[in-house]
Amino acid sequence: VQLQASGGGLVQPGGSLRLSCVASGFNLDYYAIGWFRQAPGKEREGVSYISNSDGSTYYADFVKGRFTISKDNAKNTVYLQMHSLKTEDTGVYYCATVAMLPGLEAKFSSWYPTRHWGQGTQVTVSS
Repeated sequence: VQLQASGGGLVQPGGSLRLSCVASGFNLDYYAIGWFRQAPGKEREGVSYISNSDGSTYYADFVKGRFTISKDNAKNTVYLQMHSLKTEDTGVYYCATVAMLPGLEAKFSSWYPTRHWGQGTQVTVSS
C-alpha cells in the first residue's frame, strides 16, 4: 500500500502547479484522500479533502477559490490544482488517506488523516 506524491517545484507568486497523488496497492474508490502541507518551522496542516463516497470536496479557508482537488478513478490518482500561488503556500505537500469523524457535520474540520501517507513533494513560491 503506497501513496506517491509528485508535481512540486519552484514557481513565482501568482503561478500555478498541479500536484498528483498516485495510489498503489489499494483502490481509491474505497478511500478518501487529503492533501496536507508543512511549512518550515510550522505544524502540518490540512489543505483539502475529497470524499470517496460522493466526491464531495472540502478546502481550508486559506486556499478556497485558488486550489481544486479532484480524482481520476481510472488512474487511481488524486490531483491538487493550485492557482494564484502565494509565498505563504511554500512547504512540503503530502497526500494521505483521511476519514471523517463519525456523527459530525460534513465540513472541512471534520476530517482527519489515517494511516497511509505519501512521501511529500516540495512547493516553493518565490520570485
